[in-house]
Amino acid sequence: MAFHPGDWQASLTSSALARGATSETALAGTRILPTDHHAVVSRSALSAATSLRLRLGDAAVDLIESHAVLPDGTVILAVDAMSPTGGLLVAARGRHGEVQLDVTQLVPVAVRSRVRARVRVTGTAHRFDPASLESCDADTVMSLLDLPPVALWAVEPVEVAVTSGDDEAVVSGSTYRATCPDPLATVEATHLEHLIRHHRDAVDQLTTLVNPELTTKATRVVPVAVDADGVVLRAEGPDGHLDVRLPFAHRATSSASLVEGLRALLAKAAPRRPIRSPHHTTAVTDSSATACVLPAGECGIPSV
Repeated sequence: MAFHPGDWQASLTSSALARGATSETALAGTRILPTDHHAVVSRSALSAATSLRLRLGDAAVDLIESHAVLPDGTVILAVDAMSPTGGLLVAARGRHGEVQLDVTQLVPVAVRSRVRARVRVTGTAHRFDPASLESCDADTVMSLLDLPPVALWAVEPVEVAVTSGDDEAVVSGSTYRATCPDPLATVEATHLEHLIRHHRDAVDQLTTLVNPELTTKATRVVPVAVDADGVVLRAEGPDGHLDVRLPFAHRATSSASLVEGLRALLAKAAPRRPIRSPHHTTAVTDSSATACVLPAGECGIPSV
């Protein structure tokens, strides 16, 4: 996904915004997004998804909370060998590229245009080898234990196709396996919900880091993504939206370093005075939203 420079001249009535554009506000000391972006998207989507669609020839079945991903990117499926789908897996076992897995990556908050990317994995199915557990960390082992108690199948990706808007890319199996998911992929939804529900003042303050020309006609601004490299705010208008990335000064590799990244952005925004339009809100309207009651050491996001 291409990012426009932070001083890109645009407004909420521009044709680019109507398509759902993206802008990046450059901050000193930030890193460039990784060149294997599509591989990261595919690994992250598979790691964070709670469901996927399994295709075997003309047959398709949706598997819900029935997959896990090993550190090398192998996808583990829990499918009863005695079921029709299990029978198809038995027939496809060992046949190169006979299995397809489809995953839709969604923005984990209530906004329009929630689809971020669609990922299709073409792979080869085998029976799961318990010896592979030796290369798994504790979290991966726990994810495997959480799968339904039926036969486990390993799908080794051969090729991965990623579609995001008008952007399409094919990732080779070797590139996919050599890439790790974003370290915050599995906790992103939790952090975004926490920001929206308990720290609207912080979202307001972060909005002041965005070029005012990009948000002046927005009806609301809401955080729609957070990853190791930054947080993305969406400025929504009547006819479209604009996504603006605020990069972290240092890559966040855990929840703790994410909080540090947000604190640094808030410190940078502190001298600025929030400017609100009469119709502007910062997050999803929710009358049940309350102030954060977590201890400061656990939450770490200051009120502003």
